[in-house]
Order: sequence, then structure tokens, then C-alpha cells
Amino acid sequence: MQATENRDDDWSTLLRLVGSQRDRAAFEQLFRHFAPLIKGFHHSRNTQALSAEAADELVQEVMFRVWRKAPSFDAAKASASTWVYTIMRNCRIDMLRRGNRHRDIDRDIQVDDIWDESPDSQPLLFLQQARDERDIAEGLRNLPAEQCHVVKKAYMEGKSHSEISVELGLPLGTVKSRVRLALKKLQASLNR
Repeated sequence: MQATENRDDDWSTLLRLVGSQRDRAAFEQLFRHFAPLIKGFHHSRNTQALSAEAADELVQEVMFRVWRKAPSFDAAKASASTWVYTIMRNCRIDMLRRGNRHRDIDRDIQVDDIWDESPDSQPLLFLQQARDERDIAEGLRNLPAEQCHVVKKAYMEGKSHSEISVELGLPLGTVKSRVRLALKKLQASLNR
């Protein structure tokens, strides 16, 4: 594992530029990278609490907070991706809470019910992230090559189904079908 004090990956560097210099070009690169991933995460969750239209709202809120909180980013504590995904998780919880206020429920979701953010939980956070990454990598290896390829293009490269269709010369329906089948297989393998 890389020493966190020496973290100099591209995303951490860009985030430091946004935090220290309010660099708009660096923020634009962060936005182009993370926005499709945030949307993909939103769409991968089968929850009725957030409508499909809420994906754009989630992206906007997350990236607004990234811009606002960038000066507090500390590469010694977490990678840029972990930091952004933590903000995303918190924004998503806020959106769920706002949605629940409009329903008659006995109790709001509490952050502590979902995620323990105490300093003592940080090693658990890193362990869980490492396990998740390992499980997802294993799930991807077990997919048929054509399904793995389109999932990587959609979720790792942030391409739309239409863009993948054009790039690979496949019908749009085929791309959508492969992504859907791959996600079902990944979900099944992760739920074991």
C-alpha cells in the first residue's frame, strides 16, 4: 500500500489545485471524471427513494460540495476518490432524508445507522473499500468478455450507452442488454 503522505495521483493533485488556487480547469477535469461515476452509482442502486431525475441533482450537489470543501482535502487521510465518494454518500443520505420528510414515517434515517464516521472506524472504512474493490474485480473477471468490456466503458470510462454503441459498432439495444446482464451478474456475485 502506498504511503498516504506521498499521495500524488492525478485526482488528488487536481483536488489540491481546486482547493488552493480555485483552479477551474482542474475542477472541470474532476467533474468530467466523477460526474458519470456518481450517476452510475445512483443508477446502480435500486431505490425508490431517489427518482431517475435525481441523478443530475445528486451530481450537482456533490460537485458543488467538492468545490466548496476542496480546501479541506487532506491527501494524507484519504485519496481524492475516497474523499469524493464520502461526499457523495453524505449527499445521497441527505437526499434520502429529504425524500422521507414527504412520507409518513416514524423515524428519519440517521447517518450513524448507515455509516460510522468516528475516527476509530477509519481502518474499517479502508478494509471495506479494499474488500469491495477485490470483490468487484473478481466479479468483472467472471463476466463474459463482451459484458465486461461494455461495463468498463460505461462505469470506468464514463461513456453513455450511445457512445459505446458507436465506438464498438454495436446496436444500442445490444449495449444496453449487455450492461443490464452484466450488472445483474455482478450484483448476484456480490450478494453471495
